[in-house]
Amino acid sequence: MSDLAALKDETLAAIDGAADEAALEAVRVAALGKKGSISALLGTLGRLSPDQRKTQGAAINALKDTVTEALATRRGVLKQAALEARLKREALDLTLPARASGVETGRIHPISQVTDEIVAIFADMGFSVAEGPDIESDDYNFTKLNFPPGHPAREMHDTFFLQPDEKGERKLLRTHTSPVQVRTMLAEKPPIRVICPGRTYRTDFDQTHTPMFHQVEGLVIDQSATLANLKWVLEEFCKAFFEVPKVGMRFRPSFFPFTSPSMEVDIQCRRSGGEIRFGEGEDWLEILGCGMVHQNVLTNCGIDPDVYQGFAWGLGIDRVAMLKYGMPDLRDLFDADLRWINNYGFKPLDVPTLAGGLSG
Repeated sequence: MSDLAALKDETLAAIDGAADEAALEAVRVAALGKKGSISALLGTLGRLSPDQRKTQGAAINALKDTVTEALATRRGVLKQAALEARLKREALDLTLPARASGVETGRIHPISQVTDEIVAIFADMGFSVAEGPDIESDDYNFTKLNFPPGHPAREMHDTFFLQPDEKGERKLLRTHTSPVQVRTMLAEKPPIRVICPGRTYRTDFDQTHTPMFHQVEGLVIDQSATLANLKWVLEEFCKAFFEVPKVGMRFRPSFFPFTSPSMEVDIQCRRSGGEIRFGEGEDWLEILGCGMVHQNVLTNCGIDPDVYQGFAWGLGIDRVAMLKYGMPDLRDLFDADLRWINNYGFKPLDVPTLAGGLSG
């Protein structure tokens, strides 16, 4: 019995001293495994007399139960300690502020915002939006717009040409969105009232020019369109876009192959302290070009110039965005600088509407 007491003390001490579950499992195997000390004692019962077997067997089983219970208790203590250590190691600081949602951190690029503003204004006047491909044919980009081969005006539209196709034709990146007007006139019958926003390409790069830029053009074709209608449309647009009650405008003679007569449009402004304010002052700023659609363009697009006439205009979206929101360098629009976009960008829910305000 003294041997059982010593074995009990030794085994319980080993259990209490087990530092982790692996060490505890080693103690269990040493005591209760097939070759363990307690299992070995149970194996000796067959050589004892019935009275000795009864007494010794009860004592060994009691020791086995005590060790089993001690193992379970120690295992629970070790599991709890491991859990607490893991919780401490993987603790989350619930006092940190939650990350802002994408609606709060995301920004709409000023070009996208200004395009939506322009669409909202002209949609209110009854214009629809027409779109076309960025890669165009020479015929749509130049010839049908009264730029015959060798015309000197083509030099102002130096662009990016692709390799000749199997027919020998060289496609190009469009230099303006006017080919969309051509596609519209070829596909639809008058009356036509559309605007054509989109990307355009020319080989320029400086503070006020980039190889890729954005343009919006407008086209009206019917039997009674006049310069007076054109002037009213442009005045209403400028007042709505720059959000001023009135704006002075002046029209200067100019030349565009696809319009006749052609005009450059200046708007009244005041330059002061590095800012430009529209609708006041005595300065003038050129903002767009316009004119009556040339008869050759109408004929090239299958519209009878003796029955229909129309007017068109075009302006740079990037440029009017810079003017309205005070951006000094055109190249910043395309640099993907998050600091810049966080300063000049718009929140996703700032949707421009004439009723709610174009620029919140």
